[in-house]
Amino acid sequence: MKAIAALILLMLSTLPAAAQDNFWVQIEARQTLTGAQDRARDYARRLDDINGFYLGDGFYGIFIGPFTEARAQTALERLLAQGAVPPDSFVKNGQFFKQQFWPIGGGTGQAATVPDAPEPTPQTAEIPADPVVTPDETPQQARVSEDALSRPEKQELQRALQWSGFYAAAIDGSFGRGTRAAMQAWQEANNQEPTGILTTTQRALLLDQYNSVLDGLNLRLVRDSASGIQMQIPTDIVSFTEYQPPFVRFEASGDVSEALVLFISQEGDAGKLVGLYEILQILDIVPTDGPRSITDTGFEIEGIGGGIHSYTTVTLQEGEIKGFMLVWPQGDDARRARMLDIMRDSFENLPGTLDQQIVPAREDQAIDMVAGLAVRQPKLSRSGFYVANDGTVVTTPEAIAGCDRITIDREDNAEVIFEDAGLGLAILRPVEALSPISIAAFQTGVPRLQDQIAVAGYPFNGVLSAPTLTFGQVVDIRGLTGDDTIKRLSILPQPSDAGGPVFDNSGAVLGMLLPRKDGNTQVLPPEVNFSLDATQIVSVLADQGITAQTSGISRPISPVALTRRAADITVLVSCW
Repeated sequence: MKAIAALILLMLSTLPAAAQDNFWVQIEARQTLTGAQDRARDYARRLDDINGFYLGDGFYGIFIGPFTEARAQTALERLLAQGAVPPDSFVKNGQFFKQQFWPIGGGTGQAATVPDAPEPTPQTAEIPADPVVTPDETPQQARVSEDALSRPEKQELQRALQWSGFYAAAIDGSFGRGTRAAMQAWQEANNQEPTGILTTTQRALLLDQYNSVLDGLNLRLVRDSASGIQMQIPTDIVSFTEYQPPFVRFEASGDVSEALVLFISQEGDAGKLVGLYEILQILDIVPTDGPRSITDTGFEIEGIGGGIHSYTTVTLQEGEIKGFMLVWPQGDDARRARMLDIMRDSFENLPGTLDQQIVPAREDQAIDMVAGLAVRQPKLSRSGFYVANDGTVVTTPEAIAGCDRITIDREDNAEVIFEDAGLGLAILRPVEALSPISIAAFQTGVPRLQDQIAVAGYPFNGVLSAPTLTFGQVVDIRGLTGDDTIKRLSILPQPSDAGGPVFDNSGAVLGMLLPRKDGNTQVLPPEVNFSLDATQIVSVLADQGITAQTSGISRPISPVALTRRAADITVLVSCW
């Protein structure tokens, strides 16, 4: 039984229905057929004897009944007392009702009665009989009822035909040859007489098919004054969680665990619009695959992958940046597309933007979070440095092993043009040419033992926005086995420093820091590390047609100048 079934039990009246049972409890009216059908469907989940009729003048009413007049008043009082219907519900005589649109096929059944009190025990649910289908309209009658439709209602029928795969022309509300052909094809596919003119019942069936994918979503208009946004969202799937400027978060609360809706609201200008566009694309909930575009007044981002499909739209108007994001399971395209259309159409910009101070700072803030949302993290990060003016970078092969995507400084995609795992060198070229501030100047001379050196890198996997210098010494110009292509250093770097440049005190590059390779049976002291010799790097670059810049003997520079030099040429290499 439905939740309020104890209130309404169906019984036959002792008087003829046509004479006595023509009174109804009106609970709602809508100005569109689609909207009225959606609301009737919602009520039918909770209440028995839901019927819908066209009232004329563009209004569609939703009713409970039929009753005698006295019983309609009793039913209204009891339904209001239970909070089962809106407080403005009232009793209405049904003698002037026009076409019935709910339930599909029409047919009002028998008169409803209201018991004196709710049933004390649950009742066994009855299986309703198939609705009685009333005789269809003639083509002439269908034309008449069709002419009463508004332009938006005609456009909705065209959208439904398009969604069903029968219509591919413009959504203009004009029923020309293409629309008639689509109607005829739909009729044939649904075992209806192919007249090319949809009857009232057929239109209702088509729209019911069109809207059936929305069952279980309970799309309702949500007004959030704090953000200045009003929009329909699937309230059976998501519910309000918290404010996290610039987001209002509605997280999964139903049976779709991947679902997420964000209202986006903040003050800003074109610069902040671009910043938001870039930040959103580093979030986990915005996969990298999918179309995206930005203009001076707004942007759209679509991300597909990892089991989710996200869509974001944002506009800039009069100093206000507003929009929304929908995250939905990948593959549920029909439902997602229909819901997204409704959300976009219902979006309304209200006065005001979300106050950045609406919530206090939290203890769980983290560098890898943006407004409470996880930032997409690479599988591995290492260091590298520019060696050519087109943005070519050298790094360690460890940085590119098993990657679907490689980035320089997390933003610019790169491709591998050379890799030698035995040598310990990889060369990357940005997909789109870059213009680095500076490039490495290699010192190919032999350094003195005990000379001071510094390794530039990203020791904390890019947590810091600039490279860090780690200082040490050259302790041997060869490896432990006498290999003259590497130098042994006394230094304590972090694993993600590997691939970074090794500087002498003049700012010239002596080589590239290699990853540690401790064996299973032998572990070197932590300060024992190695660099690939500059001469070897320059030689490999030459083989690839890249002329490296070299440096002669220069004077030492200050630590501040060295830090600046390192920041200009050192990059974060990330494997995704």
